Amino acid sequence: MKRIVIIPTYNEKANVGNLITDIRSLGLNPLDILIVDDNSPDGTADLIRSMQKKDESLHLIVREGKLGLGTAYIKGFHYALDHGFEHIAQMDADYSHDPKDLIKLFDAVQKFDWVIGSRYVSGINVVNWPLNRLILSYGANWYTRLITGLPIKDGTAGFKCWKAKVLRDIDMDTIKSQGYSFQIEMNFRAWKKGYTFHEEPIVFIDRTVGQSKMSKKIIREAVLMVWKLKINSMLKRH
Repeated sequence: MKRIVIIPTYNEKANVGNLITDIRSLGLNPLDILIVDDNSPDGTADLIRSMQKKDESLHLIVREGKLGLGTAYIKGFHYALDHGFEHIAQMDADYSHDPKDLIKLFDAVQKFDWVIGSRYVSGINVVNWPLNRLILSYGANWYTRLITGLPIKDGTAGFKCWKAKVLRDIDMDTIKSQGYSFQIEMNFRAWKKGYTFHEEPIVFIDRTVGQSKMSKKIIREAVLMVWKLKINSMLKRH
């Protein structure tokens, strides 16, 4: 079974090299790694190019600028589908997702159509977040379930693994949202298509190196997105 993990980056040179090394140490063979870099000024892409000399299963896509998380994942998903990967994972570059949990996600996706590394399915498993950030995240998930009916405890999670057939079927190119909204919309479309999912408990540890990409724009987009999904569903779009 061909497997790949997609990692979007923007100014993650301090993290991503060590992360790739840690992923390789898991013994998940075969496993390809794809970095989708938004032309990071800190030299992230140059670091990946140097690592590629010793790792033929490490791939790099460099985009022209900072184009957003959602489109980075869409670019990566298309790469994975075009190259025949069947199990496709996604994760952050900043160590907020423990690379060891990839083992659990790849195991679970053999039984389900997509798997979510969930911070909230077994209580609240978040480390190093200030209270206001935790309330925002937990509240966003409660709000999403309330408005859309999406039966997922952690619909905004960015640590997931997909079967290729799901990504082929949900018309990814019509998804323009970013951040929280992108994760919610991907889950919602897969759920409405009737695909099976599983929330695998993980512990989320906030980044210790680099800067968070969270912004007020991302939050506003998520608030509006759930209503868009609800209305489109009622009108039987997507």
